[in-house]
Amino acid sequence: MFRLSIVLSTLLFSQLSYAALTPVGLWKTIDEETNEAKSLVRISEQDGVLVGSVEKILNPAKQDAICEECKGDKKNQPILGLQIIEGAKDAGDGSWQEGEILDPNNGKTYTLKLTPQEQGKVLEVRGYIAFFYRNQYWQRVE
Repeated sequence: MFRLSIVLSTLLFSQLSYAALTPVGLWKTIDEETNEAKSLVRISEQDGVLVGSVEKILNPAKQDAICEECKGDKKNQPILGLQIIEGAKDAGDGSWQEGEILDPNNGKTYTLKLTPQEQGKVLEVRGYIAFFYRNQYWQRVE
């Protein structure tokens, strides 16, 4: 009986630890080339799918920036408030995949993979097209 309670406790604890490692929250985006903080993006879950929007632009000179290179209904929309992450789903391996991320600087949309790291304090954001990809490492704000 004692062994069973230890096994069950271990399983429960591991599930709770895994559940805490989620991309849901507020993240400071870090430019992979300059290593400078650029914005705050809030990621939330809607019907089991992650979405993320720009909540704050950190450069005061870019507060009114618009997505000039975007296509469709996002073209010429303000970057502040723009939804840049769509459709990511829990892959069951500690990452969220099958979504897309928009780079509002160039208007390009990339396939997305989100992987929480460092006990959920850092979010690896991978955008890729075929075999070509780029990573950013965002920092959790809340």
